[in-house]
This record gives sequence, structure tokens and C-alpha cells, in this order.
Amino acid sequence: MTKKRKSRGRSKGGKGSSGTVQCSNCGRETPIDKAKKMTSRVSLVEPTLARELRQAGAYIAAPTTIKYYCVSCAVHYGLVKVRAKDERRQTF
Repeated sequence: MTKKRKSRGRSKGGKGSSGTVQCSNCGRETPIDKAKKMTSRVSLVEPTLARELRQAGAYIAAPTTIKYYCVSCAVHYGLVKVRAKDERRQTF
């Protein structure tokens, strides 16, 4: 059987089984080393008020949120691009 990717689409190497996470969009159970992890900062204050508070010298906390996406949702939302065959095997 031919292999489409050198890593078989995962980053686990030879460590055996890994845990699963739920996709933030569709709820599909995906191995944690195959899921696409996206971190983003969420501001709790609207931008105009935040600008005024920063000028006054206040610190505004922006907690980070972590979302995991399955491969099909990541492709659908443009988080991951479909690459050509010769580009797939490149490691960055």
C-alpha cells in the first residue's frame, strides 16, 4: 500500500496510541496529534473602551482560547491548505 504522507497525517511518531479531542466545529473525535490546534486571544472589552483604558495605563487581560479542528473542518475553513503531491512531503 502506498503512503500519501510520510507521517501518515499524524505527529505521534512511534509512541503507540494517543488521546483524542473533540472538534470545536462538528464534534468529531480526532486523535490529538492529528487535530489542528488553533490558539487565539479573546478580548473581553470592546476596542474603543480598551483603547481609552490603555491610554489611562490600565492592563487589559486577554485570555487565550484553544480550539481543535478535525482535518475536514480545518480544510473547509481554510486553516489548512490542500497541497500538491510534491509539496506534501516537505517538512518545514
